[in-house]
Formats: sequence, structure tokens, C-alpha cells
Amino acid sequence: MWSSSPGLHSAEQLRETAAAPERSGHRFLWSVRNPAGNPNLVEILPEGFLERTKDRGIVVRSWAPQLEVLGLEAVAGFVTHCGRSSVMEAVASGVVMIAWPLYAEQRMNKIFLVEEMKAALPLNAAEGGFIRHWLERWVRELMDSNTGREIRRRVAEMKASAAAALGENGNVRACFA
Repeated sequence: MWSSSPGLHSAEQLRETAAAPERSGHRFLWSVRNPAGNPNLVEILPEGFLERTKDRGIVVRSWAPQLEVLGLEAVAGFVTHCGRSSVMEAVASGVVMIAWPLYAEQRMNKIFLVEEMKAALPLNAAEGGFIRHWLERWVRELMDSNTGREIRRRVAEMKASAAAALGENGNVRACFA
């Protein structure tokens, strides 16, 4: 699942982003809004993108119910801006992440997710914020490699801990022990 916050990505960055799920070969759901000043998302995306990916990708041109989507069994990974709620929802749902922070505390959250929790792969944008090749690489790494399998194992453990902590007679403090 990809999620693009409104007004934070330029049309050029959205074109770059679109190239990654298309080239990765994996199924995807991308929740994206038009960038400010451009009312037609179809004009922004690479020519033919929607047609070429229609059998394995869904582009939601507005808000998507993130927690509900993360809870679907078919969702195996999540490109996230590393906001606290998004991270908590992903971990509680057992979904591994590709960390792409945009601003403020999200950058520290990324460090914690990648280096401390080992629950995500980092996405480091190139100059100008362009990420196509990195994002494509990390999607493949997350889905097809031993590193990805290890991250999925760790996040599954975290999901079980969160469920136990939130369940009847659970202890939230146990999640952070």
C-alpha cells in the first residue's frame, strides 16, 4: 500500500513514485491525491500507467481507510511517512513498512523503525525528493529477500505483542519491555 499525503509531493515526484510499483512487479494499492494546483491526477501520472497496471494495481484518488486496508490479509507492505498513528496501525496489523518520512518527528520515527525496531526498510530520497529506483529496490527487498522475511517475522512478533497487550487482561507496558 502506498499513501501520498496531499500537497506534499509535486507532480514530478508523483510520476517518479508511480514508476516504482509499476516496475516492481508486485500488486499494489496507492492512495494518492492531486497535488495543489493540478486538478487532474491522470494527466500527472506516466502516460498509460493506469492501463498498464490495471490488473495488479489500484489507484485510489482520494483518502483511503488506512486501518481497514492495513488489516486486509493481502496487504504485505506499507510505504509510510512514519507518522505515529500510521506506524502504530501498521505494527498492530502486522504489516511491514518502507519508511519515507516527510518532515518533523517522522525522521526520528524512521530511525527508530529501521535501526532500533528493525521493522522497516529506509527510503532515502535523492536530491529533489526523487525515489523511483530506491523505492522499487526496497519493494523487491521487502517482498523477495531474506532481509524482508526477517522484518516480516519481527513485525509479526510485534503484532502478537500488541494484540496481547490490548486484549482482555493485557498489559500495555509489556509491549515496551
